[in-house]
Amino acid sequence: MKSIREASSIRKDRGVKQVPTKKVHGQTDNMSVDDVLDTVSVEEPLEVRVGYAEKDSVQQIAVTMRTPGNDEDLAVGFLFTEGIISSKDDVANVTADMKCNGVTVQLHEHVELDPAVFSRHSFVASSCGVCGKKTIAAVRVKRQFTCPHDEPIVPAELIHKLPDMLRSQQDNFDHTGGIHASCLFGLDGYLVNIKEDVGRHNALDKLIGAELISGHLPLNDKILMLSGRASFELIQKAAHAGLAVVAAVGAPSSLAVQLADECDITLLGFVRDGRFNIYSGAHRIKVS
Repeated sequence: MKSIREASSIRKDRGVKQVPTKKVHGQTDNMSVDDVLDTVSVEEPLEVRVGYAEKDSVQQIAVTMRTPGNDEDLAVGFLFTEGIISSKDDVANVTADMKCNGVTVQLHEHVELDPAVFSRHSFVASSCGVCGKKTIAAVRVKRQFTCPHDEPIVPAELIHKLPDMLRSQQDNFDHTGGIHASCLFGLDGYLVNIKEDVGRHNALDKLIGAELISGHLPLNDKILMLSGRASFELIQKAAHAGLAVVAAVGAPSSLAVQLADECDITLLGFVRDGRFNIYSGAHRIKVS
């Protein structure tokens, strides 16, 4: 697995670019226009390919729009949260071709792939058009890990600190103002890992992929902090990684709350400005 970790170096310079922009100031008679260079987040397609290390064949499995950087982590995390692989032992090698915006994940022969995966050429997110109890039941069956019911216990004071700690680590957000982050904290408030991407689901796949490659799953002794809202898809990915506590700066969706409750995940929303809401799993939060 050494080659995977070596290939997963952070390339933040590829995540932003400058574009010619006209900046408008003021209103009516006091209006002015300046020609400036503005920094924006890069968005490019990434083709995820899968093959077997023992065979000379590779096939496309998905295309996702992402911010370049940590592409190997993204590909591995995507395959894990989609239930295609179950551990880093399934992965023989990961190679990235930045000229073609592609990542190839070579699997060991014991991994069984559903032929339908290749006929679709892409995945439809579980939150798109497939909702309700049947979808939630499928997540519960497919996930690799379950959360200890009474652990971890997290003091509310630590939750209040998470937004500022997350914000202080969002390097690309400082430059662009338009990128999502998924951040992993220890129970002592120590920053474990952070990934940024224009797609909130990609940011979480990058994070989970990096932790899987490092052999750190399940993540039930960690806290996941999301820079935006908590959607069903993000809670689904968190459930696969064994996360017991998920905090979000924004609001959760109704299906995210339902899935978190079904999977015994503590879900916190509107974590900012010294307040937060507990939508499920209140028994893990120590408020006094």
